[in-house]
Amino acid sequence: MKTISNTGIAERAIPSREIGEAAPKVAPKYRQVYEDLLSSIQAGIFQPGDRLPSEAELGERYQTSRITIAKAVNELQLQGLVSRRAGSGTHVLLPPAASGHLFGLLIPDLGRTEIFEPICHGMMQSPLSKPHSLLWGHSMGEASQQEKQAEHLCHQYISQKVSAVFFAPIEFSPTKDEVNARIVEALDRARIQIVLLDRCFARYPLRSKYDLVGIDNRRAGYLITQHLLGHGIKRIAFVAKPFSATTVDERIAGYREALMAYGISLQEDLVRKGDPEDPEFIRKLITECRPEGIVCANDFTAAKVMAGLASQGIQVPEEIRIVGIDDVKYAGLLPVPLTTQHQNCADIGATAMTTMLQRLQKPDLPTRDILLQTNTVVRRSCGTHLPNHHQS
Repeated sequence: MKTISNTGIAERAIPSREIGEAAPKVAPKYRQVYEDLLSSIQAGIFQPGDRLPSEAELGERYQTSRITIAKAVNELQLQGLVSRRAGSGTHVLLPPAASGHLFGLLIPDLGRTEIFEPICHGMMQSPLSKPHSLLWGHSMGEASQQEKQAEHLCHQYISQKVSAVFFAPIEFSPTKDEVNARIVEALDRARIQIVLLDRCFARYPLRSKYDLVGIDNRRAGYLITQHLLGHGIKRIAFVAKPFSATTVDERIAGYREALMAYGISLQEDLVRKGDPEDPEFIRKLITECRPEGIVCANDFTAAKVMAGLASQGIQVPEEIRIVGIDDVKYAGLLPVPLTTQHQNCADIGATAMTTMLQRLQKPDLPTRDILLQTNTVVRRSCGTHLPNHHQS
């Protein structure tokens, strides 16, 4: 995939590897199988229409389990390289048209929110992206300027007649709903397809009519809250910034479901929205909620809450346990390494590319939510290492 930045918009190159990210020593076995099968497809050993060996045959060839083989083949399917049909096996699909598409990347938070660069990198590393080109740009100014530049970029894409746009709606602005609506309406009028990245712009639990690729935020909120509950922490607050994306409302829903599952009454609402860098907000959080633990809407908020608690002499995790969601690159480098829900941003990017190509090929497909799962990464901030923690 060729990337072409738009002039007039602040730019930042997408790195091939995140700073400080160590090169993997040995790839997981399923990944080794995936890479080998991918190379065979790309080299023409397996032609379009060919049937791949059965999972049992591949397991014997690679000396591994059928579960590992199924995971590798599923990865090929997610990339749109093979199709799997019960009774007929797994077949290699035709490669994408050589002419290629021109895509627009409309992510106002690119360079500001840590998840988007690895999402874009995953998009470009997808085998399906090779014939295509990507226009991109972002703003780093204040919210009002960011909104103007996002709308300007939208109209640039329309004038450049892009095939489709990957759009991550604006957040943290009182007027975000109106701006996001104007952007998608303009793209609709130009008959440009849209795939949403990470978030929808419709108020939760409503949904827009566009495909969305991200994580299962409600389940992420449930799992990270359950982690604290399972270690005996019962009085748990939830902290988020005002005007956050709908993903935060989904995470709050998951947090509340976890409390209910553990028999904790929701009559006292411990959800607090405010500026985590404001000492008064932190003071009220402590005095009004009296939390044993805090689930933060994301890792950035968690880092700011930690700093706010430290400034008021409260130790994490000895006095209050903290967890986040996202597992951004600095989560493990905080003064108290952060327990969080990890999302695979590269997989989100690759899946978004597959979704977009499917949408362009079949515009009448039903609207889809393609939600990847997360896993809990346990570090010191949740306090499970403390000698006096107990499981319920």
